[in-house]
Amino acid sequence: MIKSKYIVIAAVMSTAILVDACSKSFLERSPQGALTGSDVQSKDGIQALLVGVYAALDGQSSGTTALNGSNPWEATPTNWIYGSVAAGDAHKGSDAVDQPPVSQIASGVFDPSNGFFNTKWQVLYEGIARANTLLSLLPDATGMTDADKVGVKAQTLFLRGHYYFELKKMYDKVPWVDETNMDDYKQPNNVDIWPKIEADFQYAYDNLPETQTSVGRANKWAAACYLAKTYVYQAKWSDAKALFDIITVKGQTTNGLPYGLVDRFEDNFDPANKNNKESVFAIQMTANDGTLSIANANQGEMLNFPYNSPFGCCGFYQPTQDLVNSYRTDATGLPYLDDANDHAVKNDMKILSTEPFTPDAGNLDPRLDWTVGRRGIPYLDWGNHPGRSWVRDQDYAGPYAPKKNVYWQYNQDKYKDANSWAPGSALNVVLIRYADVLLQAAEAEAQLGNYTAAETYVNQVRTRAGKPATAVYKYTNDAAPMGGFSTTPAANYVISTYTPGTFAAGGKDFSLKAIYFERKLELAMEGQRYFDLVRWGIAATEMTRFFAYESKITTDITGGKFVSGRNEHYPIPQRQIDLSVKGGTKTLEQNQGY
Repeated sequence: MIKSKYIVIAAVMSTAILVDACSKSFLERSPQGALTGSDVQSKDGIQALLVGVYAALDGQSSGTTALNGSNPWEATPTNWIYGSVAAGDAHKGSDAVDQPPVSQIASGVFDPSNGFFNTKWQVLYEGIARANTLLSLLPDATGMTDADKVGVKAQTLFLRGHYYFELKKMYDKVPWVDETNMDDYKQPNNVDIWPKIEADFQYAYDNLPETQTSVGRANKWAAACYLAKTYVYQAKWSDAKALFDIITVKGQTTNGLPYGLVDRFEDNFDPANKNNKESVFAIQMTANDGTLSIANANQGEMLNFPYNSPFGCCGFYQPTQDLVNSYRTDATGLPYLDDANDHAVKNDMKILSTEPFTPDAGNLDPRLDWTVGRRGIPYLDWGNHPGRSWVRDQDYAGPYAPKKNVYWQYNQDKYKDANSWAPGSALNVVLIRYADVLLQAAEAEAQLGNYTAAETYVNQVRTRAGKPATAVYKYTNDAAPMGGFSTTPAANYVISTYTPGTFAAGGKDFSLKAIYFERKLELAMEGQRYFDLVRWGIAATEMTRFFAYESKITTDITGGKFVSGRNEHYPIPQRQIDLSVKGGTKTLEQNQGY
Protein backbone atom coordinates (compact mmCIF):
# COMPACT_ATOMS: atom_id res chain seq x y z
CA MET A 1 0.00 0.00 0.00
CA ILE A 2 1.00 3.64 0.08
CA LYS A 3 3.16 3.41 3.18
CA SER A 4 5.45 0.72 1.81
CA LYS A 5 5.83 2.18 -1.66
CA TYR A 6 7.03 5.52 -0.34
CA ILE A 7 9.53 3.80 1.91
CA VAL A 8 11.03 2.54 -1.36
CA ILE A 9 11.52 6.17 -2.40
CA ALA A 10 13.09 6.92 0.96
CA ALA A 11 15.71 4.25 0.35
CA VAL A 12 16.67 5.94 -2.89
CA MET A 13 16.86 9.34 -1.22
CA SER A 14 19.03 8.16 1.62
CA THR A 15 21.74 7.15 -0.84
CA ALA A 16 21.48 9.86 -3.49
CA ILE A 17 19.38 12.59 -1.79
CA LEU A 18 17.47 12.75 -5.05
CA VAL A 19 13.88 11.80 -5.75
CA ASP A 20 13.07 10.18 -9.06
CA ALA A 21 9.66 9.75 -10.62
CA CYS A 22 7.97 6.41 -10.97
CA SER A 23 6.14 5.69 -14.16
CA LYS A 24 2.71 5.72 -12.55
CA SER A 25 0.85 8.20 -10.42
CA PHE A 26 0.19 8.38 -6.71
CA LEU A 27 -3.07 6.49 -7.22
CA GLU A 28 -1.78 3.93 -9.69
CA ARG A 29 1.49 2.50 -8.34
CA SER A 30 2.03 -0.93 -6.92
CA PRO A 31 4.68 -1.50 -4.23
CA GLN A 32 7.90 -3.17 -5.31
CA GLY A 33 10.53 -4.49 -2.95
CA ALA A 34 9.16 -2.60 0.03
CA LEU A 35 11.39 -2.00 3.02
CA THR A 36 10.17 -2.18 6.57
CA GLY A 37 9.58 0.95 8.61
CA SER A 38 12.59 0.21 10.81
CA ASP A 39 14.90 0.64 7.82
CA VAL A 40 14.18 4.35 7.69
CA GLN A 41 13.12 5.14 11.25
CA SER A 42 16.54 6.31 12.32
CA LYS A 43 17.33 10.00 12.61
CA ASP A 44 19.14 9.94 9.26
CA GLY A 45 16.32 8.01 7.64
CA ILE A 46 13.73 10.50 8.85
CA GLN A 47 15.82 13.38 7.54
CA ALA A 48 16.07 11.64 4.16
CA LEU A 49 12.30 11.30 4.11
CA LEU A 50 11.95 14.99 4.95
CA VAL A 51 14.26 15.87 2.05
CA GLY A 52 11.87 13.89 -0.13
CA VAL A 53 8.87 15.89 1.05
CA TYR A 54 10.70 19.12 0.18
CA ALA A 55 11.89 17.63 -3.12
CA ALA A 56 8.31 17.28 -4.34
CA LEU A 57 7.77 21.05 -4.15
CA ASP A 58 8.96 21.71 -7.68
CA GLY A 59 7.02 18.78 -9.11
CA GLN A 60 10.00 17.60 -11.15
CA SER A 61 11.82 14.31 -11.50
CA SER A 62 15.58 14.02 -11.79
CA GLY A 63 15.18 13.54 -15.54
CA THR A 64 13.30 15.81 -17.93
CA THR A 65 9.74 15.17 -16.77
CA ALA A 66 7.35 15.96 -13.98
CA LEU A 67 7.17 13.54 -11.06
CA ASN A 68 4.42 11.58 -12.80
CA GLY A 69 6.35 11.31 -16.07
CA SER A 70 4.49 14.07 -17.90
CA ASN A 71 5.84 17.31 -19.33
CA PRO A 72 7.58 19.37 -16.65
CA TRP A 73 5.60 22.54 -17.35
CA GLU A 74 2.33 20.74 -16.52
CA ALA A 75 3.37 20.50 -12.87
CA THR A 76 5.45 23.60 -12.29
CA PRO A 77 4.79 25.33 -8.94
CA THR A 78 5.00 28.72 -10.66
CA ASN A 79 1.48 28.02 -11.97
CA TRP A 80 2.26 30.05 -15.08
CA ILE A 81 -0.43 28.19 -16.98
CA TYR A 82 -3.11 27.84 -14.30
CA GLY A 83 -2.66 31.19 -12.60
CA SER A 84 -1.44 33.59 -15.31
CA VAL A 85 -2.22 32.31 -18.82
CA ALA A 86 -5.72 31.38 -17.65
CA ALA A 87 -6.22 34.87 -16.21
CA GLY A 88 -5.14 37.15 -19.05
CA ASP A 89 -1.66 37.99 -17.77
CA ALA A 90 -0.21 36.15 -20.73
CA HIS A 91 -0.96 34.30 -23.92
CA LYS A 92 0.12 30.70 -24.22
CA GLY A 93 2.58 31.89 -26.86
CA SER A 94 4.50 29.88 -29.45
CA ASP A 95 2.11 28.94 -32.27
CA ALA A 96 -1.33 27.42 -32.74
CA VAL A 97 -0.26 23.77 -32.94
CA ASP A 98 2.05 23.72 -29.92
CA GLN A 99 0.71 22.42 -26.58
CA PRO A 100 -3.05 22.53 -27.35
CA PRO A 101 -4.06 21.66 -23.75
CA VAL A 102 -2.69 25.07 -22.73
CA SER A 103 -4.78 26.73 -25.41
CA GLN A 104 -7.89 25.18 -23.87
CA ILE A 105 -6.97 26.55 -20.46
CA ALA A 106 -6.14 29.98 -21.91
CA SER A 107 -9.53 30.28 -23.60
CA GLY A 108 -11.58 28.87 -20.71
CA VAL A 109 -12.91 25.88 -22.64
CA PHE A 110 -11.12 23.18 -20.63
CA ASP A 111 -12.78 19.97 -19.46
CA PRO A 112 -11.97 17.03 -17.11
CA SER A 113 -10.13 15.12 -19.85
CA ASN A 114 -7.36 17.74 -20.12
CA GLY A 115 -4.28 15.83 -19.02
CA PHE A 116 -2.60 18.88 -17.51
CA PHE A 117 -5.11 18.88 -14.66
CA ASN A 118 -4.35 15.24 -13.94
CA THR A 119 -0.61 15.92 -13.85
CA LYS A 120 -1.00 18.77 -11.38
CA TRP A 121 -3.29 16.67 -9.17
CA GLN A 122 -0.94 13.70 -9.17
CA VAL A 123 2.17 15.71 -8.38
CA LEU A 124 0.56 17.55 -5.46
CA TYR A 125 -0.71 14.28 -3.99
CA GLU A 126 2.78 12.87 -4.45
CA GLY A 127 4.00 15.51 -2.01
CA ILE A 128 1.13 14.71 0.37
CA ALA A 129 1.86 10.99 0.25
CA ARG A 130 5.51 11.60 1.11
CA ALA A 131 4.48 13.83 4.00
CA ASN A 132 2.02 11.26 5.30
CA THR A 133 4.57 8.46 5.13
CA LEU A 134 7.01 10.50 7.19
CA LEU A 135 4.34 11.42 9.75
CA SER A 136 3.33 7.79 10.13
CA LEU A 137 6.91 6.68 10.83
CA LEU A 138 8.03 9.62 12.96
CA PRO A 139 6.54 8.61 16.35
CA ASP A 140 8.64 5.42 16.46
CA ALA A 141 11.85 6.92 15.07
CA THR A 142 14.99 6.16 17.03
CA GLY A 143 17.88 8.45 17.90
CA MET A 144 15.68 11.55 18.01
CA THR A 145 14.66 13.71 20.94
CA ASP A 146 11.08 14.82 21.37
CA ALA A 147 12.17 18.29 20.26
CA ASP A 148 13.73 16.81 17.11
CA LYS A 149 10.47 15.07 16.29
CA VAL A 150 8.43 18.21 16.84
CA GLY A 151 10.69 20.13 14.48
CA VAL A 152 10.39 17.52 11.75
CA LYS A 153 6.63 17.25 12.24
CA ALA A 154 6.24 21.02 11.99
CA GLN A 155 8.15 21.17 8.70
CA THR A 156 6.22 18.23 7.32
CA LEU A 157 2.84 19.69 8.23
CA PHE A 158 3.89 23.00 6.69
CA LEU A 159 4.69 21.23 3.44
CA ARG A 160 1.52 19.16 3.50
CA GLY A 161 -0.42 22.37 4.13
CA HIS A 162 1.19 23.90 1.04
CA TYR A 163 0.28 20.94 -1.16
CA TYR A 164 -3.31 20.94 0.04
CA PHE A 165 -3.54 24.73 -0.32
CA GLU A 166 -2.56 24.39 -3.96
CA LEU A 167 -5.11 21.64 -4.52
CA LYS A 168 -7.87 23.53 -2.76
CA LYS A 169 -7.43 26.77 -4.70
CA MET A 170 -7.32 24.87 -8.00
CA TYR A 171 -9.99 22.21 -7.59
CA ASP A 172 -11.97 23.24 -4.49
CA LYS A 173 -13.50 19.79 -3.86
CA VAL A 174 -10.44 17.92 -2.64
CA PRO A 175 -10.26 14.60 -0.73
CA TRP A 176 -8.30 14.68 2.53
CA VAL A 177 -5.78 11.90 3.03
CA ASP A 178 -3.50 12.05 6.06
CA GLU A 179 -1.29 9.70 8.06
CA THR A 180 -4.33 8.15 9.76
CA ASN A 181 -6.06 6.96 6.58
CA MET A 182 -3.25 6.70 4.05
CA ASP A 183 -3.95 3.02 3.43
CA ASP A 184 -7.33 4.00 1.99
CA TYR A 185 -6.71 6.94 -0.29
CA LYS A 186 -10.10 6.69 -2.00
CA GLN A 187 -11.59 9.30 0.27
CA PRO A 188 -14.62 11.42 -0.68
CA ASN A 189 -14.21 15.05 -1.66
CA ASN A 190 -17.48 16.33 -0.22
CA VAL A 191 -16.05 17.95 2.94
CA ASP A 192 -14.40 21.37 3.10
CA ILE A 193 -10.72 20.89 3.95
CA TRP A 194 -9.86 24.51 4.85
CA PRO A 195 -9.97 23.73 8.62
CA LYS A 196 -7.46 20.93 8.15
CA ILE A 197 -5.15 23.14 6.09
CA GLU A 198 -5.38 25.77 8.81
CA ALA A 199 -4.49 23.16 11.44
CA ASP A 200 -1.35 22.10 9.54
CA PHE A 201 -0.14 25.68 9.18
CA GLN A 202 -1.07 26.53 12.78
CA TYR A 203 1.03 23.65 14.12
CA ALA A 204 3.90 24.77 11.91
CA TYR A 205 3.56 28.39 13.08
CA ASP A 206 3.48 27.33 16.73
CA ASN A 207 6.46 24.96 16.52
CA LEU A 208 8.88 26.04 13.81
CA PRO A 209 11.96 28.11 14.74
CA GLU A 210 12.42 31.65 13.47
CA THR A 211 15.52 30.70 11.50
CA GLN A 212 16.90 27.50 10.00
CA THR A 213 20.41 26.36 9.21
CA SER A 214 19.32 25.64 5.62
CA VAL A 215 17.82 28.57 3.73
CA GLY A 216 15.38 26.34 1.84
CA ARG A 217 13.66 25.07 4.97
CA ALA A 218 10.41 26.54 6.28
CA ASN A 219 10.48 28.76 9.36
CA LYS A 220 7.88 30.13 11.77
CA TRP A 221 7.17 33.21 9.69
CA ALA A 222 6.70 31.39 6.43
CA ALA A 223 4.09 29.31 8.25
CA ALA A 224 2.49 32.50 9.58
CA CYS A 225 2.26 33.94 6.08
CA TYR A 226 0.70 30.76 4.72
CA LEU A 227 -1.77 30.65 7.59
CA ALA A 228 -2.70 34.29 6.99
CA LYS A 229 -3.15 33.58 3.29
CA THR A 230 -5.42 30.68 4.19
CA TYR A 231 -7.53 33.12 6.20
CA VAL A 232 -7.60 35.53 3.26
CA TYR A 233 -8.86 32.85 0.91
CA GLN A 234 -11.69 32.15 3.34
CA ALA A 235 -12.45 35.86 3.88
CA LYS A 236 -11.61 35.53 7.59
CA TRP A 237 -10.53 39.13 7.66
CA SER A 238 -10.20 39.66 11.41
CA ASP A 239 -8.07 36.54 11.80
CA ALA A 240 -5.94 37.58 8.83
CA LYS A 241 -5.45 41.12 10.13
CA ALA A 242 -4.41 39.92 13.59
CA LEU A 243 -1.73 37.72 12.05
CA PHE A 244 -0.54 40.31 9.53
CA ASP A 245 -0.13 42.78 12.40
CA ILE A 246 2.39 40.38 13.92
CA ILE A 247 4.09 39.36 10.67
CA THR A 248 4.76 42.91 9.52
CA VAL A 249 6.46 43.75 12.81
CA LYS A 250 8.30 40.55 13.75
CA GLY A 251 8.55 38.50 10.57
CA GLN A 252 11.92 37.43 9.20
CA THR A 253 13.31 35.14 6.58
CA THR A 254 14.73 31.70 7.30
CA ASN A 255 18.22 33.20 6.99
CA GLY A 256 17.42 35.86 9.60
CA LEU A 257 16.62 38.95 7.51
CA PRO A 258 13.72 41.08 8.79
CA TYR A 259 10.98 41.10 6.16
CA GLY A 260 11.05 44.09 3.83
CA LEU A 261 10.90 45.18 0.21
CA VAL A 262 14.20 45.18 -1.63
CA ASP A 263 15.03 48.56 -3.14
CA ARG A 264 15.27 47.20 -6.66
CA PHE A 265 12.12 45.43 -7.86
CA GLU A 266 14.11 43.32 -10.30
CA ASP A 267 16.19 41.74 -7.53
CA ASN A 268 13.22 39.46 -6.85
CA PHE A 269 13.79 37.89 -10.27
CA ASP A 270 17.58 37.77 -10.41
CA PRO A 271 19.25 34.53 -9.30
CA ALA A 272 22.26 36.53 -8.12
CA ASN A 273 20.06 38.20 -5.50
CA LYS A 274 17.82 35.35 -4.36
CA ASN A 275 16.97 34.61 -0.73
CA ASN A 276 16.75 38.31 0.01
CA LYS A 277 14.56 39.97 2.66
CA GLU A 278 11.49 39.80 0.42
CA SER A 279 11.66 36.02 -0.02
CA VAL A 280 9.18 34.54 2.46
CA PHE A 281 9.34 30.97 1.16
CA ALA A 282 11.10 29.82 -1.98
CA ILE A 283 11.92 26.57 -3.72
CA GLN A 284 15.69 26.57 -4.08
CA MET A 285 16.94 26.21 -7.64
CA THR A 286 20.46 25.56 -8.84
CA ALA A 287 22.14 25.34 -12.23
CA ASN A 288 24.64 22.73 -13.42
CA ASP A 289 24.30 20.58 -10.31
CA GLY A 290 25.99 17.52 -11.79
CA THR A 291 22.78 15.64 -12.64
CA LEU A 292 23.12 16.49 -16.35
CA SER A 293 19.50 17.60 -16.31
CA ILE A 294 17.67 20.83 -15.50
CA ALA A 295 15.32 19.20 -12.99
CA ASN A 296 16.65 21.45 -10.23
CA ALA A 297 16.99 24.48 -12.51
CA ASN A 298 13.47 25.83 -12.89
CA GLN A 299 12.57 23.13 -15.39
CA GLY A 300 8.89 24.05 -15.31
CA GLU A 301 9.72 27.38 -16.98
CA MET A 302 11.90 25.91 -19.74
CA LEU A 303 9.50 26.96 -22.53
CA ASN A 304 9.29 30.56 -21.44
CA PHE A 305 12.09 32.33 -23.26
CA PRO A 306 11.91 34.44 -26.44
CA TYR A 307 11.86 32.45 -29.65
CA ASN A 308 14.73 32.61 -32.15
CA SER A 309 16.81 34.38 -29.51
CA PRO A 310 20.06 33.76 -27.62
CA PHE A 311 18.06 31.46 -25.31
CA GLY A 312 17.25 28.97 -28.08
CA CYS A 313 13.70 28.12 -27.06
CA CYS A 314 10.67 28.33 -27.05
CA GLY A 315 8.48 31.43 -27.36
CA PHE A 316 5.80 30.60 -24.77
CA TYR A 317 4.24 32.77 -22.07
CA GLN A 318 3.85 36.03 -23.95
CA PRO A 319 2.40 38.90 -21.90
CA THR A 320 -0.91 40.31 -23.12
CA GLN A 321 -1.65 43.80 -24.36
CA ASP A 322 -4.25 44.03 -21.60
CA LEU A 323 -1.51 43.49 -19.01
CA VAL A 324 0.83 45.98 -20.69
CA ASN A 325 -1.88 48.65 -20.78
CA SER A 326 -2.38 48.25 -17.05
CA TYR A 327 1.01 49.88 -16.47
CA ARG A 328 -0.08 53.15 -18.06
CA THR A 329 -0.18 55.97 -15.50
CA ASP A 330 -1.96 59.29 -15.57
CA ALA A 331 -0.43 62.75 -15.17
CA THR A 332 -0.17 62.23 -11.41
CA GLY A 333 1.51 58.82 -11.71
CA LEU A 334 -1.50 56.72 -10.70
CA PRO A 335 -2.99 53.82 -12.67
CA TYR A 336 -6.17 53.94 -14.73
CA LEU A 337 -8.23 51.63 -12.53
CA ASP A 338 -11.33 51.58 -14.72
CA ASP A 339 -10.26 52.12 -18.31
CA ALA A 340 -6.60 51.19 -18.80
CA ASN A 341 -7.34 49.73 -22.23
CA ASP A 342 -8.56 53.13 -23.37
CA HIS A 343 -4.97 54.32 -22.85
CA ALA A 344 -3.21 51.56 -24.76
CA VAL A 345 0.56 51.29 -24.83
CA LYS A 346 2.06 51.42 -28.32
CA ASN A 347 3.29 48.08 -29.68
CA ASP A 348 5.11 46.82 -32.78
CA MET A 349 2.50 44.39 -34.10
CA LYS A 350 3.05 43.63 -37.81
CA ILE A 351 6.22 45.75 -37.92
CA LEU A 352 9.34 43.89 -39.03
CA SER A 353 12.41 44.10 -36.81
CA THR A 354 14.25 45.65 -39.74
CA GLU A 355 11.73 48.49 -39.93
CA PRO A 356 11.87 51.54 -37.65
CA PHE A 357 9.85 51.63 -34.46
CA THR A 358 9.76 54.14 -31.63
CA PRO A 359 8.52 52.83 -28.25
CA ASP A 360 5.61 54.43 -26.44
CA ALA A 361 6.42 57.89 -25.06
CA GLY A 362 3.55 58.14 -22.54
CA ASN A 363 3.65 57.78 -18.77
CA LEU A 364 4.40 54.26 -17.55
CA ASP A 365 4.91 52.35 -14.33
CA PRO A 366 8.54 51.11 -14.39
CA ARG A 367 7.49 47.65 -13.25
CA LEU A 368 6.27 47.11 -16.81
CA ASP A 369 9.80 46.83 -18.16
CA TRP A 370 10.93 44.31 -15.55
CA THR A 371 7.85 42.20 -16.28
CA VAL A 372 7.46 42.43 -20.06
CA GLY A 373 9.99 42.33 -22.85
CA ARG A 374 8.93 44.89 -25.49
CA ARG A 375 10.60 46.24 -28.55
CA GLY A 376 13.21 48.95 -28.15
CA ILE A 377 13.61 48.50 -24.39
CA PRO A 378 16.66 46.83 -22.79
CA TYR A 379 16.03 43.13 -22.24
CA LEU A 380 18.29 42.83 -19.19
CA ASP A 381 21.80 42.90 -20.71
CA TRP A 382 20.90 40.94 -23.85
CA GLY A 383 20.29 44.07 -25.92
CA ASN A 384 17.22 46.03 -26.81
CA HIS A 385 14.32 43.69 -27.49
CA PRO A 386 14.20 43.45 -31.31
CA GLY A 387 10.47 42.80 -31.55
CA ARG A 388 9.07 40.53 -34.25
CA SER A 389 12.26 38.54 -34.88
CA TRP A 390 12.10 37.22 -31.30
CA VAL A 391 8.42 36.27 -31.55
CA ARG A 392 7.26 33.01 -33.07
CA ASP A 393 3.86 34.25 -34.32
CA GLN A 394 2.82 37.81 -33.52
CA ASP A 395 -0.64 37.45 -35.03
CA TYR A 396 -1.28 34.43 -32.85
CA ALA A 397 0.02 35.62 -29.47
CA GLY A 398 1.12 39.23 -29.68
CA PRO A 399 4.43 41.11 -29.70
CA TYR A 400 5.75 40.65 -26.15
CA ALA A 401 8.12 38.35 -24.25
CA PRO A 402 8.26 37.27 -20.58
CA LYS A 403 11.02 38.72 -18.46
CA LYS A 404 10.75 37.80 -14.78
CA ASN A 405 12.04 34.28 -15.43
CA VAL A 406 15.08 35.29 -17.51
CA TYR A 407 18.70 35.22 -16.35
CA TRP A 408 21.30 37.87 -17.21
CA GLN A 409 23.98 37.45 -19.86
CA TYR A 410 26.97 38.63 -17.83
CA ASN A 411 26.75 35.83 -15.25
CA GLN A 412 25.00 33.12 -17.24
CA ASP A 413 27.95 30.83 -16.57
CA LYS A 414 26.67 30.61 -12.98
CA TYR A 415 22.92 30.74 -13.40
CA LYS A 416 22.08 29.26 -16.81
CA ASP A 417 21.69 25.50 -17.20
CA ALA A 418 22.01 24.16 -20.75
CA ASN A 419 21.67 20.46 -19.90
CA SER A 420 18.44 20.10 -21.88
CA TRP A 421 16.89 21.16 -25.18
CA ALA A 422 15.54 24.32 -23.50
CA PRO A 423 17.21 26.45 -20.84
CA GLY A 424 17.06 26.04 -17.11
CA SER A 425 18.09 28.63 -14.56
CA ALA A 426 19.04 28.99 -10.92
CA LEU A 427 16.25 31.47 -10.26
CA ASN A 428 14.31 30.37 -7.19
CA VAL A 429 10.58 29.76 -7.38
CA VAL A 430 9.34 32.23 -4.77
CA LEU A 431 6.01 30.89 -3.52
CA ILE A 432 5.34 33.89 -1.29
CA ARG A 433 7.19 37.20 -1.32
CA TYR A 434 6.71 40.06 1.09
CA ALA A 435 5.02 42.40 -1.41
CA ASP A 436 2.28 39.76 -1.70
CA VAL A 437 1.98 39.71 2.09
CA LEU A 438 1.64 43.51 2.26
CA LEU A 439 -1.08 43.56 -0.37
CA GLN A 440 -2.99 40.79 1.39
CA ALA A 441 -2.70 42.81 4.59
CA ALA A 442 -4.05 45.83 2.73
CA GLU A 443 -6.98 43.78 1.53
CA ALA A 444 -7.80 42.61 5.05
CA GLU A 445 -7.68 46.18 6.37
CA ALA A 446 -9.92 47.48 3.59
CA GLN A 447 -12.45 44.70 4.15
CA LEU A 448 -12.57 45.73 7.82
CA GLY A 449 -12.99 49.43 7.00
CA ASN A 450 -9.46 50.42 8.03
CA TYR A 451 -8.75 52.44 4.92
CA THR A 452 -5.77 54.41 6.17
CA ALA A 453 -3.93 51.21 7.08
CA ALA A 454 -4.83 49.68 3.72
CA GLU A 455 -3.55 52.74 1.89
CA THR A 456 -0.30 52.66 3.86
CA TYR A 457 0.38 49.07 2.81
CA VAL A 458 -0.34 49.78 -0.86
CA ASN A 459 1.84 52.87 -0.77
CA GLN A 460 4.75 50.84 0.58
CA VAL A 461 4.61 48.75 -2.56
CA ARG A 462 4.19 51.76 -4.85
CA THR A 463 7.01 53.64 -3.12
CA ARG A 464 9.43 50.84 -3.95
CA ALA A 465 8.18 50.81 -7.54
CA GLY A 466 8.95 54.52 -7.82
CA LYS A 467 12.52 54.36 -6.53
CA PRO A 468 15.19 55.24 -9.10
CA ALA A 469 16.70 51.79 -8.58
CA THR A 470 13.55 50.18 -10.00
CA ALA A 471 13.65 52.06 -13.31
CA VAL A 472 15.07 50.43 -16.42
CA TYR A 473 17.82 52.51 -18.01
CA LYS A 474 19.14 52.74 -21.54
CA TYR A 475 22.48 51.16 -22.38
CA THR A 476 25.57 53.27 -22.50
CA ASN A 477 26.06 51.77 -25.94
CA ASP A 478 23.23 49.85 -27.61
CA ALA A 479 25.77 47.87 -29.62
CA ALA A 480 27.47 46.64 -26.43
CA PRO A 481 24.70 45.91 -23.90
CA MET A 482 27.08 44.24 -21.47
CA GLY A 483 28.99 47.49 -21.24
CA GLY A 484 26.57 48.91 -18.70
CA PHE A 485 23.65 51.28 -18.39
CA SER A 486 23.39 55.04 -18.68
CA THR A 487 21.49 57.34 -16.34
CA THR A 488 18.74 57.88 -18.92
CA PRO A 489 15.49 55.99 -18.23
CA ALA A 490 14.44 53.64 -21.03
CA ALA A 491 10.88 55.01 -21.01
CA ASN A 492 8.88 57.84 -19.49
CA TYR A 493 8.42 56.40 -16.02
CA VAL A 494 5.94 58.31 -13.89
CA ILE A 495 4.60 56.67 -10.74
CA SER A 496 3.36 58.00 -7.43
CA THR A 497 1.72 56.90 -4.21
CA TYR A 498 -1.90 57.58 -3.30
CA THR A 499 -2.38 60.92 -1.56
CA PRO A 500 -3.15 60.38 2.16
CA GLY A 501 -6.89 60.06 2.64
CA THR A 502 -7.63 58.80 -0.88
CA PHE A 503 -8.78 55.39 0.31
CA ALA A 504 -10.88 56.83 3.11
CA ALA A 505 -12.57 59.23 0.71
CA GLY A 506 -13.24 56.46 -1.79
CA GLY A 507 -14.50 53.95 0.76
CA LYS A 508 -14.43 50.18 0.50
CA ASP A 509 -15.25 49.86 -3.20
CA PHE A 510 -12.48 52.21 -4.30
CA SER A 511 -9.96 50.85 -1.81
CA LEU A 512 -10.48 47.26 -2.92
CA LYS A 513 -10.37 48.25 -6.58
CA ALA A 514 -7.01 49.94 -6.01
CA ILE A 515 -5.66 46.96 -4.06
CA TYR A 516 -6.83 44.47 -6.68
CA PHE A 517 -5.19 46.52 -9.42
CA GLU A 518 -1.98 46.83 -7.44
CA ARG A 519 -1.81 43.06 -7.16
CA LYS A 520 -2.20 42.85 -10.95
CA LEU A 521 0.75 45.21 -11.42
CA GLU A 522 3.06 43.92 -8.70
CA LEU A 523 2.46 40.19 -9.07
CA ALA A 524 1.96 39.97 -12.84
CA MET A 525 3.28 36.80 -14.48
CA GLU A 526 3.74 35.16 -11.06
CA GLY A 527 0.89 32.65 -11.35
CA GLN A 528 -1.51 34.35 -8.94
CA ARG A 529 -4.13 36.33 -10.83
CA TYR A 530 -6.60 33.58 -11.74
CA PHE A 531 -6.96 32.56 -8.12
CA ASP A 532 -7.26 36.20 -7.05
CA LEU A 533 -10.03 36.89 -9.56
CA VAL A 534 -11.95 33.84 -8.38
CA ARG A 535 -11.74 34.60 -4.68
CA TRP A 536 -12.70 38.24 -5.31
CA GLY A 537 -15.81 37.08 -7.15
CA ILE A 538 -15.00 39.12 -10.25
CA ALA A 539 -13.53 36.44 -12.51
CA ALA A 540 -16.50 36.33 -14.90
CA THR A 541 -16.57 40.11 -15.32
CA GLU A 542 -12.83 40.51 -15.75
CA MET A 543 -12.32 37.55 -18.06
CA THR A 544 -15.28 38.48 -20.25
CA ARG A 545 -13.82 41.98 -20.58
CA PHE A 546 -10.40 40.54 -21.32
CA PHE A 547 -11.58 38.14 -24.03
CA ALA A 548 -13.58 40.90 -25.73
CA TYR A 549 -10.55 43.21 -25.82
CA GLU A 550 -7.60 40.88 -26.42
CA SER A 551 -9.29 38.72 -29.08
CA LYS A 552 -9.30 41.76 -31.36
CA ILE A 553 -5.50 41.82 -31.17
CA THR A 554 -4.49 38.15 -31.40
CA THR A 555 -6.07 34.99 -32.80
CA ASP A 556 -5.21 32.53 -30.04
CA ILE A 557 -8.18 33.17 -27.74
CA THR A 558 -10.91 33.58 -30.35
CA GLY A 559 -14.04 32.11 -28.81
CA GLY A 560 -12.66 32.40 -25.31
CA LYS A 561 -15.19 32.56 -22.51
CA PHE A 562 -15.63 32.33 -18.78
CA VAL A 563 -18.70 30.37 -17.65
CA SER A 564 -19.99 31.50 -14.26
CA GLY A 565 -20.66 28.63 -11.90
CA ARG A 566 -18.15 26.45 -13.75
CA ASN A 567 -14.82 28.10 -14.50
CA GLU A 568 -14.24 29.33 -10.94
CA HIS A 569 -12.47 26.03 -10.29
CA TYR A 570 -10.72 23.57 -12.51
CA PRO A 571 -12.40 20.19 -13.05
CA ILE A 572 -11.55 17.16 -10.97
CA PRO A 573 -9.45 15.12 -13.44
CA GLN A 574 -11.59 12.45 -15.03
CA ARG A 575 -8.77 9.93 -14.58
CA GLN A 576 -8.92 10.45 -10.80
CA ILE A 577 -12.69 10.05 -10.70
CA ASP A 578 -12.38 6.80 -12.64
CA LEU A 579 -9.74 5.54 -10.20
CA SER A 580 -11.78 6.42 -7.12
CA VAL A 581 -14.22 3.51 -7.33
CA LYS A 582 -14.76 1.88 -3.94
CA GLY A 583 -17.36 -0.78 -3.41
CA GLY A 584 -18.64 -0.16 -6.91
CA THR A 585 -19.15 3.57 -6.31
CA LYS A 586 -16.98 6.51 -7.33
CA THR A 587 -15.95 8.41 -4.21
CA LEU A 588 -14.93 11.58 -6.04
CA GLU A 589 -17.59 14.05 -7.14
CA GLN A 590 -17.06 16.36 -10.11
CA ASN A 591 -17.17 20.12 -9.68
CA GLN A 592 -20.23 22.02 -10.82
CA GLY A 593 -20.60 22.60 -14.54
CA TYR A 594 -18.47 19.74 -15.81
